[in-house]
Amino acid sequence: MAYEVVLKPSAARELRKLAKPIQKRIGKKIDELADNPRPPDAKALAGGEGFLRVRAGDYRIVYKVKDQVLIVLVIRIGHRRDIYRGITSRTRKKG
Repeated sequence: MAYEVVLKPSAARELRKLAKPIQKRIGKKIDELADNPRPPDAKALAGGEGFLRVRAGDYRIVYKVKDQVLIVLVIRIGHRRDIYRGITSRTRKKG
């Protein structure tokens, strides 16, 4: 059963700021999450918040799977060097 992928407004803004080829690569990876929200390359983030991340080249997609409503909520999109800064404080503000 396919999940619906929802991008937080902040994640959508982060995606729009990237170059078109990178947007395409990340978009393809996000589309794949609809069919398989827990692919073999997904890693759980430390902290027990239930966040997962997948790689798209040098970029990371941080997301949370809501199985009860079949939604993949994309929390952040960004370069690997700064994607994890403030991840828990940013996500708690708007849930």
